[in-house]
Amino acid sequence: MSEMEPEVSEFLKKIVWSLSAIMVWMLINILFGIKWGYALFEKGHTLGSIIFYVWIAISLFFLYKLYQKFWGEKT
Repeated sequence: MSEMEPEVSEFLKKIVWSLSAIMVWMLINILFGIKWGYALFEKGHTLGSIIFYVWIAISLFFLYKLYQKFWGEKT
């Protein structure tokens, strides 16, 4: 059985971790936002929807930082 080259294996791990991170982030936000109604303004602005959108902004920032860590150049 042939082994993968280390560079290819590392690249595929980065892709899998990146896709997994965005999928988990999206599933959490879909669950809270759409399923439980915090993303919708049917009853006006509520504390839950404000907290939800603050969470979106903060978690998106940390997701961006995680991607920088995954895909950053190693020096």
